[in-house]
Amino acid sequence: MSDTTNDILADDLAPAEAPQAAQADGQGKPRKQQFRRDKRDVHGWVVLDKPLGMTSTHAVSVIKRLFSAKRAGHAGTLDPLATGCLPIALGEATKTVPFVQDSRKLYRFTVKWGEQRDTDDSEGKITQSSDKRPTPDEIRAVLPNYVGTIEQIPPQFSAIKIEGERAYDLARDGQTVELKARTVDIGRLELVEVPDADHAVLEAECGKGTYVRSLARDIGLALGCFGHVSALRRVSVGSFTGETMILLEDLEALCHRAAAGEGSLADALMPVETALDDIPALAVDGSDAARLRRGQAVLLRGRDAPNFRGPVYVTVSGRLLALADMDHGEIVPKRVFNLAGLLGSAGRKRG
Repeated sequence: MSDTTNDILADDLAPAEAPQAAQADGQGKPRKQQFRRDKRDVHGWVVLDKPLGMTSTHAVSVIKRLFSAKRAGHAGTLDPLATGCLPIALGEATKTVPFVQDSRKLYRFTVKWGEQRDTDDSEGKITQSSDKRPTPDEIRAVLPNYVGTIEQIPPQFSAIKIEGERAYDLARDGQTVELKARTVDIGRLELVEVPDADHAVLEAECGKGTYVRSLARDIGLALGCFGHVSALRRVSVGSFTGETMILLEDLEALCHRAAAGEGSLADALMPVETALDDIPALAVDGSDAARLRRGQAVLLRGRDAPNFRGPVYVTVSGRLLALADMDHGEIVPKRVFNLAGLLGSAGRKRG
């Protein structure tokens, strides 16, 4: 259960729309033809409340198929045993994925005491066990050691590559995986509740690359009782929170209603620029917009011209145009957006 940040693009075949004999197989029997569903331009973010047991890659494929979208990707892997906030970018929103990957994440997770497992979660084999159980005060006493900038050794069963091979593939083959400690940032780590002597529920706000499974493992070792993650939920990723999440079954129902003309798929999409909440917005006029679309820099003059350096997102007539670098009045475009097609509903909030 990790905060891995691979942007995975899916390009799957849709199921056959209807059985149809197309050509014979080697034995002269007609076989069904599969049709590739017509793809379309869809731009925005679906903030999926990922269900238990589904991989992030499968989730991207499902969302891509539901929207018949040409492009899709996610902004941070959730393991199958984890649930919660999985931001999925469609179309031009994939250009903003790095901004979401670098956002702070909030996790709520349950640690089961008394067992250390080779995967650091409930799927693995027990490697060590203990009859000791920590008190709530003992748990609270060690948590400050894992707040701030710390060194953390990732789980053996992780997607980190070692000489071109994934660590989890090597571990499954029985090889001993030696992973180096990595620097991660944890802004907050709190004990939420102790439902019974065997379990504790914690909440962690952390930065990119943090492994919650490693936290559970290390806290269990520090308490001398061992521990592993038995449940994990990602509560938020940057500006994507519980208010913007949608259950898969609700999204499927919305898609069916939209197909029947009773709604719009735009209602399930957050705007592309939602991912850019942490950087300044800058409006330009039509002539400057035309230059930026061609990839040309624009120099803003006058006393009201911005006088700073850093990333901005540029709009024209209220519409997202480009990601750019601002350097004392000069706008240098880096990524230009083509938002023709279905767009997310601006300012949509989910109650």
